[in-house]
Amino acid sequence: MHPNHYRFRSLWSLPAPPAVVYAALERAEDYPRWWPQVRSATRRDDGTGMITVRSVLPYAITFTVREIRRDPAAGVLEAALSGDIEGWSRWTVTAGGPGTLARYDQEVEVRKPLLRLLSVPGRPVFRANHALMMRAGRRGLRRRLEAV
Repeated sequence: MHPNHYRFRSLWSLPAPPAVVYAALERAEDYPRWWPQVRSATRRDDGTGMITVRSVLPYAITFTVREIRRDPAAGVLEAALSGDIEGWSRWTVTAGGPGTLARYDQEVEVRKPLLRLLSVPGRPVFRANHALMMRAGRRGLRRRLEAV
């Protein structure tokens, strides 16, 4: 695998029905309200927006999100990503136990010059940074769903 190429998968068990979780995840412009590492999310039109994220490490990643698939019946939200990272991401929301299982898959190539330069020595740290961000997102969404 190329050192600037990443694949991620996260599984979130959430205490709400799939339709409620799907509705929260499809509103990316609300992510900064419950996901601390999503610093900004701005909708440009019905199918595109800009997102900036920053986790523990002192760098931000900004990218455009372009909707590829929105299928509430299948529980799928998929987007193309371009900017500091290029690739795709997908949420798959299904019933799981007493609530919902939200699966996040992402495959990207890092384009930000500093991250490309540090790709080999920094890879384990970058992956850990992403994992911390995803855990915080799960906690934030869980709290938001429990408050509703």
